Amino acid sequence: MKYLPIKNSLFTNNRKNFVSRTKPNSIAIFHANDEFPRSGDQAFMFKQNPDFFYLTGIDQEQSILVLYPDCPNKAYKEVLFLRQTNEHIAIWEGHKYTKEEARETSGIQSIFWLSEYDTILHSIINYAENIYINTNENDRYAHTVPYRDYRMYEALKLKYPLHNYTRSAPILRDLRVVKSDIEVELTQKACDITHDAFVRVLKYTRPGVTEYEIEAEIIHEFIRQRATGHAYNPIIASGANAIVLHYNDNNQICNDGDVILLDFGAEYGNYNADMTRSIPANGRFTARQRQVYNAVLKVMREATKLIVAGTILSEYQDEVGKIMTGQLIDLGLLDRHDVEKQDKNAPLYKKYFMHGTSHHLGLDVHDYASRYKPFEVGNILTCEPGIYIAEEGLGIRLENNILITGNGNIDLMGNIPVEADHIEEIMNS
Repeated sequence: MKYLPIKNSLFTNNRKNFVSRTKPNSIAIFHANDEFPRSGDQAFMFKQNPDFFYLTGIDQEQSILVLYPDCPNKAYKEVLFLRQTNEHIAIWEGHKYTKEEARETSGIQSIFWLSEYDTILHSIINYAENIYINTNENDRYAHTVPYRDYRMYEALKLKYPLHNYTRSAPILRDLRVVKSDIEVELTQKACDITHDAFVRVLKYTRPGVTEYEIEAEIIHEFIRQRATGHAYNPIIASGANAIVLHYNDNNQICNDGDVILLDFGAEYGNYNADMTRSIPANGRFTARQRQVYNAVLKVMREATKLIVAGTILSEYQDEVGKIMTGQLIDLGLLDRHDVEKQDKNAPLYKKYFMHGTSHHLGLDVHDYASRYKPFEVGNILTCEPGIYIAEEGLGIRLENNILITGNGNIDLMGNIPVEADHIEEIMNS
């Protein structure tokens, strides 16, 4: 791992919070992510299962966590199973966790090699009444791949068919969305690295550079500062490319007069930043570009005020839609009389602002959370309004990451340049 060690109190507390919500006499099993094949004998770079990492801090493949707080054998109340290294693995794949390193990382004292998993599990599982299985229940996820936790669940059912199987996901949905101080620090670190990459881009960008050259500047800064890499596929969209919401070809020339939409964020310690900025390729916004830019900025600032404990996502989006509608009228894109007659189920602003304003952020960029539960203290959400004018070949989006506290909210990206004048100043310095 590139990132610095994380205090294991984070993972110890996460496990305590999880087991406190399980039924009496329950065992919970969590698997590391699969190693996904890329082609031939290659695999994609390993990315840990966020729930497994949340509970262990272990960033290694072929690992298993077993939690059984009521286990009659005290040695197996929480157990971590790891892949045992050998000389061949060390030469070809590099270092793997030792048992002592795993104890230090996770705070778990009972560490065994993976070869002992079946024997130890069988010795205790029949004393449990309930088995918690970790399934991917992120409602943005379309289940098409039989991932490791699900496959292991089907194997367990064949071997232990009469146990009561239940879901870990509802517990984790409530826990993961409320960030601890350590998680906020890790997210802030990802945001700070993202800040530096953005400033680097501002100083580098000029007419004639390609989108992929800008992408290269970003990843250079990320890796230089120990980030794992991109939190998600970066969007470097110049000119009309910015109209495509998930554009990531990143292969076009940035021309004089273009506005470049940059949507990227660093991943640090498995926690993510998610930022969007829109900048003029030549260092100066035109009058129209600045007009649209300032409209988006105003919507973002007004929307940010609404991100507080107790806010309900659907009601929040409706309010942001009203704010956006006013700006679109001022820009001459909507007619006030047409708005008065609009179908409330199909508001006219969605022609120019067709996506949601916010999503939760954490170990996943679109973090696991309920879209129906009111915002809480400890939530981190994005705020990302945009205006996309196809007929003008202009797309502008701005996005910051907002932490909800008991005294309002804190913009974790408050130090990242966002004012049009500030961006121009840096680009022309």
